[in-house]
Amino acid sequence: MKLILLGAPGAGKGTQAEILGRKLGIPTISTGNILRTAVKNGTEVGKRAKAFMDAGKLVPDEVILDILEERLAQSDCAQGYILDGVPRTIAQAEALEARGIVFDHVISLEISDEEIVKRMDGRRVCSHCGTPFHVESKPPKVDGVCDACGSALMEREDDKPETVRHRLEVYHQETEPLKEFYARRGKLASVPGNLGTIEDTTRAIEQVLGA
Repeated sequence: MKLILLGAPGAGKGTQAEILGRKLGIPTISTGNILRTAVKNGTEVGKRAKAFMDAGKLVPDEVILDILEERLAQSDCAQGYILDGVPRTIAQAEALEARGIVFDHVISLEISDEEIVKRMDGRRVCSHCGTPFHVESKPPKVDGVCDACGSALMEREDDKPETVRHRLEVYHQETEPLKEFYARRGKLASVPGNLGTIEDTTRAIEQVLGA
């Protein structure tokens, strides 16, 4: 099963991707993670990305998609995968199609901007492995410590209210149009991202997937 999770920053994509990936036995692929891994491993495309990053420039779509294609070719993706954070724009979605990368389902997690601002203010991520937590809805077993690897949790600059509002503006302008793009292809399903608990949202997604 090949899935895309869409939704505004803070809608719960990372958390749901982690749960669904575990249940379905397929990897979750985050753009940020594969970019860092490619640079760290010094792959050919990783070196290209690093050159842009070192120059303080955004990594171009073509390089991002090369890294993604390289990752999708690995054996653990043979039975499917979940994409979190890509595509971000219509141009990226069209480029994926041009490369023959297509999806079974596109799930859009729907939640209001104000709720997202409140939610992200309580978000924490592992400084080492990136596992997401939340002080209210998904607290770690030990305060400030990652359940997965034991490293310290941190609040990202990106999660502060003024930054979140700017990121939401960018999302509505650049990424939200993907909903119509995939709806026209008969792939889109919308799921409320605030159904009560994380498990409630997971169950709603599973119903859409028939999982």
